[in-house]
Amino acid sequence: MKQLRLGVLAGLFAAAGVLSWGGARLWDSFGTLPSVPLAASIVLAVIAVILLATALSTRARLRAQRERRPGAKGVEPLFAARAVVFGQASALVAALVAGMYGGTGVFLLSYLDIPPRRDQAIYAGAAVIAGIGVIAAALFLERVCRLPEDGNDHDGTGTAAA
Repeated sequence: MKQLRLGVLAGLFAAAGVLSWGGARLWDSFGTLPSVPLAASIVLAVIAVILLATALSTRARLRAQRERRPGAKGVEPLFAARAVVFGQASALVAALVAGMYGGTGVFLLSYLDIPPRRDQAIYAGAAVIAGIGVIAAALFLERVCRLPEDGNDHDGTGTAAA
């Protein structure tokens, strides 16, 4: 399985940001810009917490398996592969969403003197920060689940990760 590249995520973030900024300018010239929902940053933060919890749990299970602790529950390769796919998909979507809200937030920076627009800019900034949190947690999960570089999983079971 190929690892996610930061350049791809940064490119998606930048492209979505530029398109969103241009779309916000265009939309605002024709009418009222739709509001940025507060729930966006909350949902992204919840996804980041789920990814981080999965990564920490998987890392603890792999460590217990490596140390051959009695009763240690190993990590099945299919579970690790699913976790990596979940993390990669979450990171890609978070890069797009964070870029979208980032572009909208940059547009709203020129309207900070208007209280409702200032609130929208704050919500957009919170969504960008939460999106970056999702990306960081997803990359950590991917790192936890990767196979060792030399192809040897150091415990002889062959179930380290996918």
